[in-house]
Amino acid sequence: MYLLAGLPIAIFSFSLLLSLTVVSFATLVVWLGFLLLPLTLLIASAFAALSRKRVVAWGATLEPVSYRSRSLRIGLFGKLRIIAEPRRWLDLLFETLIAFPLRLMNFVLTVTWTAVGLGGVTYFFWSVFLPGEPTFLQILQSTVPELLPHSITGQYVLDAAVAFVLGVLFLVTLSPVLQGLAAFDVLLTRALLGSRTRPDADHDPELNELPGGASSSASFSATAWSWTGAVFAAVVLLAVGWPITAAVYAVSAPVAMVWVVLHCAAIVVTLRWAWLGLTLSVLASGALMLVTAAADIPVWPWPVTVLLTQCAVLIVAGMIRPWYYAVSAWSAGVVLTLTVLFTVSPELPAGALSNSIVFAAVSGVAVAAATLSRMWIRHTGRLEAAERTSAIQDRRSKELAERNRIARELHDVVAHSMSVISVQAATAQYRNAGIDAASQREFNEIASLSRQALAEMRMLLSILRNEDAPPTVPTPGLEDIDALIEATRLSGTAIHYRGLATDDDALANIPPATALAAYRTVQEALSNALRHAPGTEVDVELRLVSGADQTPWIRITVTNGPGTPQLPSGGSGLGLAGIRERTTAVGGTSTAGPTPEGGFAVQASLPL
Repeated sequence: MYLLAGLPIAIFSFSLLLSLTVVSFATLVVWLGFLLLPLTLLIASAFAALSRKRVVAWGATLEPVSYRSRSLRIGLFGKLRIIAEPRRWLDLLFETLIAFPLRLMNFVLTVTWTAVGLGGVTYFFWSVFLPGEPTFLQILQSTVPELLPHSITGQYVLDAAVAFVLGVLFLVTLSPVLQGLAAFDVLLTRALLGSRTRPDADHDPELNELPGGASSSASFSATAWSWTGAVFAAVVLLAVGWPITAAVYAVSAPVAMVWVVLHCAAIVVTLRWAWLGLTLSVLASGALMLVTAAADIPVWPWPVTVLLTQCAVLIVAGMIRPWYYAVSAWSAGVVLTLTVLFTVSPELPAGALSNSIVFAAVSGVAVAAATLSRMWIRHTGRLEAAERTSAIQDRRSKELAERNRIARELHDVVAHSMSVISVQAATAQYRNAGIDAASQREFNEIASLSRQALAEMRMLLSILRNEDAPPTVPTPGLEDIDALIEATRLSGTAIHYRGLATDDDALANIPPATALAAYRTVQEALSNALRHAPGTEVDVELRLVSGADQTPWIRITVTNGPGTPQLPSGGSGLGLAGIRERTTAVGGTSTAGPTPEGGFAVQASLPL
């Protein structure tokens, strides 16, 4: 389904986009092309999005691609900005030049492989209706006639048996062949239509955003496009250069193949090993000059295909390396041309000097264009990096100002109130002489808790007021739940507690996140019971249970009975949501709801 459906889509996109592109460029002189080009690029991006969806449907992951945001308010000139967006031009290039031949090849191989397999296993039936002698028997007759049976029946059986074996072989290999074709299609589509996220984007998502809604992450993989473009150019130049060199310049086919293949391979080699590729291109072009010199054709010493291949090598070098790589190769080509002109062929053919001048000029322009393009891309990248850094700093300064405002509000309101509570609780015995011992213990506990809350508030304020990492403090765990229960009992609430044995082997290597989640779950459940059902008894139980795969889990149950009706407590409603978030974060589950007796129960299961 993936392979066969690709060709109809590719045919439609190729014909439509190619027609629109040709018409757009042809009508640029009358300004109509400037209106058609954005439409063509948008349609190309739509077909590219369809290709990405096919990749996702296949089961592969694909990095999202970012386009520049378009607004209805930016007018006609804003729409023309689409023309300057490289990602859309790459979508057009993929859907017109790469997708069609790729999917045509996959379609032909899929149909052919399937047809040969099915046709081979059924050949014994339909071959009797074919006119003439079977091809296999003709080959056998011309090569080893002694193996050919004399009877017609024997020839039929031999022919059908060979076809059957061939059909079975193709059917057995059909699945891996189709999987390989689809995997290659997906691999190339992912490489050319996916994006390349910055390596530090996961640590700072702000690095993926630019002012104005653009994305700073590369919307395409430059490496994938470089290799694909180099291989594509090498294959095309090989397909054209080999027959032209052999036919027009009367060079033997094997000799022409060797030197043209080496010259075209230099395009790809230059991507990986620049000096090796450039040296190979100069040597191959010099050899082609020598083997084509005897033809006495005016287009010499640089045949058109050789000139184009050398320009492709120089462009690759100029785009990926500093300027002196391409300039050195161009200079070597000019020196090679002069050497050949004055040593190999003293009697120059007509047009040789003009051909040499054309080479020097065209290749020089190619070097200059590639070098300037590389410099422009580098400067553009630096400008985007500067804009991105400025935008990040501006955003962080605004965030810091907002955090300072929140910190001031917390300090002026909450911290002040907590300070008053702490002072009043600590001085209550001096201001009220008739306080008994039990009440004094209550006031002391209130003063202790308020001081602890103030300390935590000061730490929170220090975090809000700067961007430094928060101070590390010990996080509570399972061993602190006993102290939490005892501190809560001081409020007068009757709590029945059944905890865990801390020396249990299953608790020896409990993750800190799970222990913290267990502590916060008990803490929040007790807080809810005290707030919403004061005066009732609370049951707290922690026990180890076995999961479906025999792994240990902690089961936490906090239940309270129906309490005395109270005025609304003004809670935020975030306590139970916090329990759910903490348990889910460590892979556990939680439930909360009323009990049949009219009370309330909170349950949580945490994996160990």
